[in-house]
Amino acid sequence: MTELTEREVAERVPSLTDEKLNVLSRREPVSVAPGTSLAECLRAIQRSGVGDSVTVVDSTGRLAGVLTERDIFGRLIGTDADLSQPVETVMNTSPHTLRLESTVHEAMELMQTGRYRNVPIIDEDGVLAGIVREQDILKYLAEAFPEELLNLPPRPHQRMTESEGA
Repeated sequence: MTELTEREVAERVPSLTDEKLNVLSRREPVSVAPGTSLAECLRAIQRSGVGDSVTVVDSTGRLAGVLTERDIFGRLIGTDADLSQPVETVMNTSPHTLRLESTVHEAMELMQTGRYRNVPIIDEDGVLAGIVREQDILKYLAEAFPEELLNLPPRPHQRMTESEGA
């Protein structure tokens, strides 16, 4: 078993973040058609169990907008909002997006500076190609260092002076 030093890991991470987004395993976004009620959007998020946003795509597959958890909490929760109104009344019609040719680093930077947890990925025609989530990036990076992560002690700052077990 070869253990990488902290320096070797630090040197390897930049090359990993230069990879294109198509190397990430991505989940399908929770998507609805324009005109879908806010109540149905909320049900779609609940059914997914993982999505905290809904992408709105038109009949050609183009991204029309995004309804995020932030939109829901900021504009709907605690108000007398009519949940039968269409998603267009609340959604962001010009969300930040990435392309499959964008790098992992670009996704990380956008998520950090914009405080986004989900970023839609579109192709050159504006057709929704997927969504990248923070956990997709974390999983990708973790998979690049399986031995190092699997061998971490429960509290990484602790160093064992002797081996455990029999």
